[in-house]
Formats: sequence, structure tokens, C-alpha cells
Amino acid sequence: MLDLTYETPKPKVIAGAQHDWELVIGMEVHAQVASNAKLFSGGSTKFGAEPNSNVAFVDAAMPGMLPVINEYCVAQAVRTGLGLKAQINLFSAFDRKNYFYPDLPQGYQISQLYHPIVGEGEILVDMGPGVARLVRVERIHLEQDAGKSIHDMDPNMSFVDLNRTGVALMEIVSRPDIRGPEEAAAYVTKLRQILRYLGTCDGNMQNGNLRADVNVSVCRPGQYEKYMETQDFSHLGTRCEIKNMNSMRFIQQAIDYEAKRQIQILESGGTIDQETRLYDPDKGETRSMRSKEEAHDYRYFPDPDLLPLEIEQAWVDDIAASLPELPDEKKARFVKDFGLSEYDASVLTAEVVNAAFFEEVVSRCEDGKLAANWVINELFGRLKKDDLDITDSPVSPEQLAEIITLIKKGDISGKIAKDVFEITFTEGGSPAAIVEEKGLKQVTDTGAIEAAVDEVIAANPQQVEKAKQNPKLAGWFVGQVMKATGGKANPKAVNELVAAKLGL
Repeated sequence: MLDLTYETPKPKVIAGAQHDWELVIGMEVHAQVASNAKLFSGGSTKFGAEPNSNVAFVDAAMPGMLPVINEYCVAQAVRTGLGLKAQINLFSAFDRKNYFYPDLPQGYQISQLYHPIVGEGEILVDMGPGVARLVRVERIHLEQDAGKSIHDMDPNMSFVDLNRTGVALMEIVSRPDIRGPEEAAAYVTKLRQILRYLGTCDGNMQNGNLRADVNVSVCRPGQYEKYMETQDFSHLGTRCEIKNMNSMRFIQQAIDYEAKRQIQILESGGTIDQETRLYDPDKGETRSMRSKEEAHDYRYFPDPDLLPLEIEQAWVDDIAASLPELPDEKKARFVKDFGLSEYDASVLTAEVVNAAFFEEVVSRCEDGKLAANWVINELFGRLKKDDLDITDSPVSPEQLAEIITLIKKGDISGKIAKDVFEITFTEGGSPAAIVEEKGLKQVTDTGAIEAAVDEVIAANPQQVEKAKQNPKLAGWFVGQVMKATGGKANPKAVNELVAAKLGL
């Protein structure tokens, strides 16, 4: 594992406040389970289908229709819990959470309040090279999603699309361990990364497949420590929940605004009402949505149509045995095995497809540092320029490894390699064949290079005298020789010959 420093955040001073305040944040992240069918029906989960085309009778709450648990969704929740080093509860049960929404046909949501499938876990949140914060996960429970109300298609009526109704969600609930806007975004980023590595959620925030409810409160310095000692939430101040955040940037902006709003109220002698709020990105502010309900307001009771869920430890062990290498372990291995910096390893492991691409390159060229440099700087830079994902890269791992191998063999210089990369990116083909066809092979014949050096020196006697007085000017001769040879001369040989000829 990486050698990490676990950082305890200092009280955050909010600009413009009369006193010091600590910011306390807890997150409830709703992650759509990656599955083809819904939690309690065979309805499709495909995104972008025609409205109301992915609706089974159970989803529409037709009379007499009973829910049937999707075993794969249960396995995905267990897999997620194992990935977060969490306790897996062999006994769990489903409850009805009663509330009315036009896009919730049943009039209740099937969820897990009293007996969630996953208990306490943890997430290491990267806060910088060598620095991490431990955020505790309280629980993960399975529940069904609601549909979608659409209000902008007609001035006089709203439309309802039930395609999402019944889609399986994992609600991942953190402890109030997050202490600032940047850390909140880093937490969601790390959680999303782990879910994508596990294959339990695609993390697509634009499609609503990963959404965060952010609980924000403020308290005076020292109160958080009292909470940690007593687990008494009253020390943390009254919290407000900001619903349905689907952007890292908006999460930070909403927390910053909400913290300042609460502090202003408290310092003016007011009190904070516990409520649910929405963030308006156009105005950059939160606004009240409804008073915050407590569990008893939802009249939870065990769902009479679903038996308690009992799973065997052997089944959990089989899932654990199939877990992939997770981001922290992969990053530590990249640092250890390939000699990469922690920063480069973090960039390469940010997405599982990036890490896989890099490892395929390394397996073929057997040079971790050179492969990392080319993947991060050349490939990622070029993909970003064309707004492409690595899965759509015109340059394959095999082609990139071939370019790196040509550099290592001395067939091409680093400069020529960039030209070869560009040709490969835009036109395709074998890099080795491109070098041969376009006559780009590096000149390694010392006799030919020496002749070019002699010619440049003979043509520039004044520069020779200046270089003898100031050895740094030898670089000018190197540049002239490279220019004369069309960039094909071996740079190391040119540097050595220029230095020898000038007596430096």
C-alpha cells in the first residue's frame, strides 16, 4: 500500500463570518445498480428508451402484481459493500416508505430502513499526494427508484415517464465525516471511481445514474470532537439536506452557499430550520423545498409482499473472490512495480479503462515510466484535444507500444516519435511501417553525423569562439545539426560529437 498521511482537517474559517465555524457534511449517494432488469421486475433499465416503454405491470402498480427480488441486484450491492470494506449483513429486509409523488405509482417506495443489506464500511478520500482522509460509511441499502415528471413540454400540464420506476438503487450513506466542499467532491469522485472499478454502477451523473443528497450543518470549533466522543448529533448543529446533486462543481458551490447562509442566520441570532433544499445553479443559491421529514413521517413498516432476505456466507465469499483490483491497490502497485510517481499513478488509475490501456502498453514495451509518459502526455492530451474517450482512441495499445519500442531501439528520436504518433493517430497503420515508408529512421551512423557536425562548425567560426567562452551555446550547434539532418540524427551522438569538436 502507499505510505499515506491521514489528515485531520482544521476548523474552516468562512469568509465574512464573525466567528470561526466548522463545516460538517454527510452524503447520501444514490447509485443506480448496473443491471439489465429492475429490482423487483423484469422491466428493462436501458437509458433513453421511448417514454413509458420500459414499464412492467409491477412498476405501474397494477392490481394483484407482486414484486420478485432480482438476485443479481442483491449481488451487486454485496459486491459494492465488499469493495468499501463494509460489513455484509446475511439478514436484511425490505420496508415500505410511504409518500406521494405523481411519478411513484405505488404510493410508496420499497426500501430498507431497519435491516440494510450492508453495514459499516470506509472510503479513503485522496486529498493530495500522500494525503488521505478516512470517511466512514454508515450503511448501504437497496431501494427502487421513482419515475420522472416532465414540466417543460406543455405550458398547461406535466407529463410522467415511468421508465425509471423500479430501477434498483444503492443508497450509500456516509457518516458526517466530510469537512469541506472540496472534500465532498473528492469523496463522491472516489466513490464513483470504486463503483466503476467494481462494475456495480456506471457512475454516469448526466443520466442521473449517480446522484448525491448533501447534508450540511455548521458548528463552533470543538463541537465535532464532542460528537466523535459521544456520537450525539446535537453537537453538530441543525442540518439541511440539498437534494439530487449530479455535478462535482455544483456540489461544491451548493455547500459553500449553504454554509454561509446558515452562519449568517446564526450570527444574526436566528435558528436553522431542518429542511430539504434544492440548489439553483443559475442563481448560485439553495432554496427551500420542504420541511425535512423524519423516519416516522414516512410510516415505515415491513413490506408484506417480500420475505426477509437471508443470504449465505459462502455466496458472499464467492463474490469476494471475484473482486477486481481496486484503485488504491492498483495505484500502489503502479508506484512499486513501474517506479511511477504517485501523481502519475493516480492519473493512470483514475478510470479503470485508462489503467487497462496503460498496462497493455507496458506488457508490450516493458518500460513503465516511458509508457506512463506517453499515455499521460501524448495520448491523453491528443484525446482531450479531439474530445475523445480512451475507448475511442485511434491509437491502440499495440501501436503506442510499438512507437515506444522504436524509441528504445534507437530507430527514432523522441521528436520523430511525436510525428509518427500524429500520423498513426490520424491515418492509422503500423508505426514501424510509417517510419520505413516516410524515411524517418534515425541516423545512427557516427560518420554521417560527424560530417554534419564538421560542416556546421566550419560554416560558423564566430559561433565557435562564443561557444568556447560560454559552453551553453553548444546547444545552438546541436540544433543546427538536427536541422541539417531533418531531425533524424541521434541526439545523444550529436551532443557528444559537438562537445568533442568544440573541446568542451
